[in-house]
Amino acid sequence: MNILFVGDVVGAPGRRALVEGLEGVIDRHRIDFTIVNIENAAGGFGLTNELFDEMSKMPIDVFSSGNHIWDKKEIYDALNASDRLLRPANYPPGNPGRGWTVQKTAAGIPVGVLNLQGQVFMPAHADSPFRIADEELARAGDVKVVVVDMHAEATSEKAAISWYLDGRVSAVLGTHTHVPTADETIRPGGSAYLSDVGMTGAYEGIIGFSKDRIIEKFLSQTPRAFETAKKDIRLSGAVLDVDEATGRARKIERVQVRVD
Repeated sequence: MNILFVGDVVGAPGRRALVEGLEGVIDRHRIDFTIVNIENAAGGFGLTNELFDEMSKMPIDVFSSGNHIWDKKEIYDALNASDRLLRPANYPPGNPGRGWTVQKTAAGIPVGVLNLQGQVFMPAHADSPFRIADEELARAGDVKVVVVDMHAEATSEKAAISWYLDGRVSAVLGTHTHVPTADETIRPGGSAYLSDVGMTGAYEGIIGFSKDRIIEKFLSQTPRAFETAKKDIRLSGAVLDVDEATGRARKIERVQVRVD
């Protein structure tokens, strides 16, 4: 089976990339299951109910996220209500939502998706993603195909958890840094890995935002209100070929589509 994972959707340019590019990628790669990280969909920070409703009409099976999912409190009810919208599983108990879900392909094959957040250089003090991964996978039952969104800053932490979970999941795919990496591989145990699948949004600026505001912040060392960049819009992600009988990855391929 073929799984598409799309990296962080940033603001209106990222949403436009989904509208104009997603179905073409799905058709071209004969995708059976699609996962999209949407924590930056609302102007780069968080998610609104209106945008979630809009994107729920697209051919997307599971929506993952990260630390910015908490930025707009209006989405908290949707986190509780929808089993297709994830937040990192390793936040303390009592927070809205879930970090693990199982959804089925059109052919009836169950696919587990686990959303984790790193601890190194990250703004929130989440629990250990290693320990929480063990707990969540222990409850996975006989689900063979499992994809992990590892939303983290440090490449070392992403790589470490991919080795830790090798042979227990189909893939560990990194998000959060918005810069696609070129280290796709399949670990000896059959788990695919990529440090960062990249951003879906405007590449003209800096990680999806206007370059002028970010440069000003570096020069002044005082806060600036960011706004999304406008040009060089791309959809970035990865395509996995997974053996549904064993859950082992056979192939991982980076994909990037320009829509501007």
